[in-house]
Amino acid sequence: MKLGPSYPCGAGGAARAGHTPNIKPSIRMAVFVCLAIVLLPSLAHAYAGPGAGFAVLSSFWTLFVAFLYSLYAFLTWPLRHLLRLLRRRKAPGDAQFKRAVILGFDGMDPELAERFINEGRLPNLAKLRENGTFRKLRTTCPAISPVAWSTFMTGVNPGKHNIYDFLARDLNNYLPFLSSAEIKGPKRQVKIGKYTIPLGKPQIKGMRKGTPFWHWLGQAGIFCSVIRIPVTFPPEKFSGVLLSGMCVPDLKGSQGTFCFCTTRSTGDKFREGGVRVPVKRNGSVCRSYIPGPEDPLAAEKEMRVNFEIRPDLPRNQAQIEVDGEKFTLKVGEYSEWIPIKFKAGLGFTARGICRFYLKELSPEVGVYVTPVNIDPGHPDLPISHPVTYSIYLAKLFGPYATLGLAEDTWALNEEVLDDDAFLAQAYGNHEDRERMLFDALEKTPQGLCACVFDTTDRVQHMFWRYLDDDHPAAREVPRGERPQVIQDLYQRMDTLIGRVMEQVGKESLLMIVSDHGFKSFARCVNLNAWLHQNGYLALKPGVTESRDWFEDVDWSRTRAYTMGLNGLYLNLKGREREGIVDPGAEAEALKGELRSKLNGLVDPASGTVGITGVFDCDAVYAGPYVDNAPDLIVGYGAGFRASWDSVTGRVTSAIFEDNIKAWSGDHCIDPRLVPGVLFSNQKIAEEKPAIVDVAPTILKLFGLSLPGHFDGKPWTVAPTST
Repeated sequence: MKLGPSYPCGAGGAARAGHTPNIKPSIRMAVFVCLAIVLLPSLAHAYAGPGAGFAVLSSFWTLFVAFLYSLYAFLTWPLRHLLRLLRRRKAPGDAQFKRAVILGFDGMDPELAERFINEGRLPNLAKLRENGTFRKLRTTCPAISPVAWSTFMTGVNPGKHNIYDFLARDLNNYLPFLSSAEIKGPKRQVKIGKYTIPLGKPQIKGMRKGTPFWHWLGQAGIFCSVIRIPVTFPPEKFSGVLLSGMCVPDLKGSQGTFCFCTTRSTGDKFREGGVRVPVKRNGSVCRSYIPGPEDPLAAEKEMRVNFEIRPDLPRNQAQIEVDGEKFTLKVGEYSEWIPIKFKAGLGFTARGICRFYLKELSPEVGVYVTPVNIDPGHPDLPISHPVTYSIYLAKLFGPYATLGLAEDTWALNEEVLDDDAFLAQAYGNHEDRERMLFDALEKTPQGLCACVFDTTDRVQHMFWRYLDDDHPAAREVPRGERPQVIQDLYQRMDTLIGRVMEQVGKESLLMIVSDHGFKSFARCVNLNAWLHQNGYLALKPGVTESRDWFEDVDWSRTRAYTMGLNGLYLNLKGREREGIVDPGAEAEALKGELRSKLNGLVDPASGTVGITGVFDCDAVYAGPYVDNAPDLIVGYGAGFRASWDSVTGRVTSAIFEDNIKAWSGDHCIDPRLVPGVLFSNQKIAEEKPAIVDVAPTILKLFGLSLPGHFDGKPWTVAPTST
């Protein structure tokens, strides 16, 4: 069987494997990149990462490297083509399908899918259920997206891929860091007067371990297109193309920091996700700025881009000018993606893109600005493999969101955006993703095409309040007036699935998977408050509540603490810096005691069980990275989740409280309660499939032998005749 790419770029070779080499696409790409370098000659360095800014690959050097890569691909295609043929001969057996298409719908829930199918709202998923397969798909423990998608791609449990949550904790200071990637400044710096100049590119290290299944396919000469699958930043080299997904940072190095520029009193800071920026009036002109990454040449100083707002009250609109570009917005309207450039001394710059939303003009002026995304057309941090792929997509479709969490849930939580503004943003990003998917399907007639859509997850998180009979965040909205947002979401996804079914036909394997399902999040549980009130976590003398990140915790008297969404940790001697619990018998006894007391914990307000399972990680995980796991995983009951304060290491007086935020649905609970979905246009015999099985199944279907370290088992797939 002959499998290969037809992308106009150097990824995986200039020619389609198994056919007479077509040199023209590589020539076109080389010419395109040469022209891009000539037309876009600006030298730009980007800065990212919380704490300290640092220089990274400039746009010029990014394009120059892209040019060299394309030239290399053009000159070496005969040898690489021969190597692919030899690798493919090593693959035992024959592939069952020439092409596999995997659509990931983050958070699609099997109960809702079945309900809407039975109501006749999802005809395409109904067709797959009738003629192919529909199953609940067992998720990971915990049921958190980066954990589940890491297991999806590697075929192993978290003990072998090292991802247990969005956050991990630093054992030296108990503070969090992003679990998926580590970004540090260049190793070398030079001091010139008052400036400290970074030399070289940043150090970017992926923390996810294990090998994604598309790498095994690539080694066998099977081309893959991989679009926005979570935990693929930084992108890894393989024989195919990849655009990184969830966990790609913004230009500040955060997971998404919006700004709200307003003439209103700044007031309190946003709890998470955003900053308030003053707008100053000067006659008919208002001036503000967009905060950017830290200036690498001036310690603890952020770079800024200034912009002007010229209100036109009679027309209910305003002209905005930023970086020499002018555009007009009406109140309630978004701009297109606007390129901006942060400038430091000595010619250092950082380039990004953002969108403006005009929230109000009178009596106050308010402008929301999205987090500043890495510019895919001039990527100052690596967001695709090869580097030309993000540029190719930007030239084909225009600028697009690159931030891993591009739908600004925090802006809706903080009421900076309303429901309609959030949905406009979310579905705008979704439409960009659809265009990328269908381009990938066209360019990948054989091999693997995999694409994950985040809209299902973000919309359910934010609009579950309208689905519940009595959610605290929507009690003031009468049942008859609640919008059918989630129902509309599933119908949109079904329409997309129908379009894909038409394009791929029955000859290709089509799989629809989700990493987990969804449940209501109506009540918050502050586990740190419970630990404090039950004598496991101590505060400093005279303190009754702590601030964020355990600022007031007395570690010399603390035996257990929680941080993140589901993990509970012992303050273990020899592991944590100020640990007091002896490893071995004392630690095991403490784990048993905590499990006994927490399992079945009841919310006194309703008599409902708030915690339905506490899992010992020693029994759940196996592999070389189990030492990085929490000691216990807490499985919350339906309707409950870790409180916003508990996630950030804050101790409050209340253990249970209402969740009144727009973020009203969740899945970070007992994993047995939130399986994902598995739909396929083929018959799958497995009655209890799990997400860990996807990787071995795909390798088996392409005729490859399975690595011995896999935890998942391949399914038996029988092609349908209809």
